[in-house]
Amino acid sequence: MKKLTLLLLGPYLLLGGLGTVAAQEMSHDTMSPPKVLTITREFVKPGKGGMTHEKAESAFVQAFAHAKWPTHYLAVDSLSGKSRALFLSGYDSFEAWEKDVQAVAKNATLSAALDRAAGADGALLDGVDGGAFAYREEYSLRSQSDIPHMRYFEIAVFHVRPGHEKDWRDLVKMVTTAYEKIPDAHWVTYEAIYGSPGGTFIVFTPMKSAAEIDRAFAQGKQFEAAMGEDGMTKLSELSAAAMESTESNLFAFNPRMSYVSDDWIKADPDYWKPKMASPPATAPKKSEETAPAH
Repeated sequence: MKKLTLLLLGPYLLLGGLGTVAAQEMSHDTMSPPKVLTITREFVKPGKGGMTHEKAESAFVQAFAHAKWPTHYLAVDSLSGKSRALFLSGYDSFEAWEKDVQAVAKNATLSAALDRAAGADGALLDGVDGGAFAYREEYSLRSQSDIPHMRYFEIAVFHVRPGHEKDWRDLVKMVTTAYEKIPDAHWVTYEAIYGSPGGTFIVFTPMKSAAEIDRAFAQGKQFEAAMGEDGMTKLSELSAAAMESTESNLFAFNPRMSYVSDDWIKADPDYWKPKMASPPATAPKKSEETAPAH
């Protein structure tokens, strides 16, 4: 491990984490990653997070629950980097995403409730953006996981240099081959299709506790042993050639801001059905802005 800096070793540890992501309705013991993942990011103003943001977000949850909406989402809060919340929804296809958006627009009662919620929520935010991502099976390993019993995501973002896609493919293949020898290692990778620069890949690692971060670092020695000295040298060369930048951050699940399926609630009712924060007593007038696509 001494042969690599933490900056260089970090991406390999993240790729060899214990995870997958799925923000779609399915049985908790057979969860597979959705083919399409949408992510809405809300950047929260200083002092406006915590219970204040949760109260505003509860209006969205209650609106979807009242409508018995079939599409669900998972909310996670940043524990590192700029203060922000992510809202993740999974779909079988881009067509399914389109149909969901169109169905919301046609539901006047739901749309009005979301507009009111957006007005209250928007006052707490510095900005909102969103993106759509496609599941890349060839860059993933053992991609099923029990998400309802997880509590954190470690999310790594990789930006591949233009023209170096082959180096990236070779890099991931080497990492995957080495981690196939480590039974606990598995992860899921998505490629940005809309909302991010080309060549952006996101790797999700779920964790039940922060102790898994310590174990992931310990796996680095197993990884180096599986790679061998020549392999580590080649890996360093490919990393320098392929990756323009990398960044990893830690996020905590927030059940109070999530709208999850009955299967998730049944899997861990004490966690997924906490006492909800009340939405603001007086909702502002309908905002001219479009409600965030949670």
